[in-house]
Amino acid sequence: AGAAAEARFISSAKGKGLFATRSIRKGETVFVERPVVASQFLWNALYNYRACDHCLRALETAEENAQRLLGKSSLVLPHPEQCSIRKDLHQQCPRCQVTYCSAECRQAALEQYHQVLCLGPSRDDPTHPLNKLQEAWRNMHYPPETSSIMLMARMVATIKQAKDKDWWIKTFSQFCSKTANEEEEIAHKLLGDKFKGQLELLRLLFTEALYDEHLSRWFTPEGFRSLFALVGTNGQGIGTSSLSQWVHACDALDLPMLQREELDAFIDQLYKDIEKESGEFLNCEGSGLYVLQSCCNHSCIPNAETSFPDNNFLLHLTALEDIEAGEEICISYLDCCQRERSRHSRNKILRENYLFTCSCPKCLAQADDPDVTSDEEEEGEGETDDAELEDEMTDV
Repeated sequence: AGAAAEARFISSAKGKGLFATRSIRKGETVFVERPVVASQFLWNALYNYRACDHCLRALETAEENAQRLLGKSSLVLPHPEQCSIRKDLHQQCPRCQVTYCSAECRQAALEQYHQVLCLGPSRDDPTHPLNKLQEAWRNMHYPPETSSIMLMARMVATIKQAKDKDWWIKTFSQFCSKTANEEEEIAHKLLGDKFKGQLELLRLLFTEALYDEHLSRWFTPEGFRSLFALVGTNGQGIGTSSLSQWVHACDALDLPMLQREELDAFIDQLYKDIEKESGEFLNCEGSGLYVLQSCCNHSCIPNAETSFPDNNFLLHLTALEDIEAGEEICISYLDCCQRERSRHSRNKILRENYLFTCSCPKCLAQADDPDVTSDEEEEGEGETDDAELEDEMTDV
């Protein structure tokens, strides 16, 4: 049926936007997109959130997933046949033992970037340049995670391995880029107060691990900062979970009323217990760069939303309203709670995290509202941290 949406240049201030090429009905999938590159977050992997090293598909069965999050190995899930995980298909890299969900993912990773990044027998050697880079990153960027140095490493490795290097360089260059002082602000946001010294340390480790003369600009202080900001601005959070897949499958079962009520009560209690034990960290989490999705501008009243229903890095953009041909398709960078706050509070979050002031219809309608937050908002002001932004980004 041809693409339902296309990217168009709006203005130098706004950059690109995504527009409907035909009318789209509420609930329709506008597109499904595969990232040009993706990577699991480093703390997430360290804490045994086991995911395919390529597509981030959760590798634990739903039952194992629930047992780990609960800290309770005796838990038994009903309807185990509703779990979609196929362990018989899992494969490891024979050299470094990272795990993939399938032969296809192992092959895709090998062809795109893994030859350069495979640690082989040095996997546990703390002095290996790539391990030093990852360790430094973990020490700078604690959970909740919003980005990963390995996304940048995979970009470099992809170009190193590519026959057509210019094609990849061009692909990466179409992501929204920022001015030098905006880049600095993003780096600051990701690294905190000590960012200048930390950025320089990362650059030296990044250079030691990955230097390539084709990309020499990316290894200069300016080029590295640009690359860092590109990932910070365009990286889309990805969340996968075999447990949530199992829950969706159970929701779809046709059960007698009493059994349905029992199952729903079991699932509700399970999530309450998990929250006590593991808090908000339920998913395998990472981030990726998506060419089309990165063109979606923000609105406080979005007409579309992103999700990961396939339990891997395939991003689905779904219409929340009917959208007419020619209309701009917008998503929200804020979660539901943040969207309910005052215009002043919303824009504070957007300026700090995404470096723009929103002028969506809701913000324009509230333009004359006082620029102060109400008392209860004042109290909540300190809590709008990245964790909430992340929730919105990684909902599955």
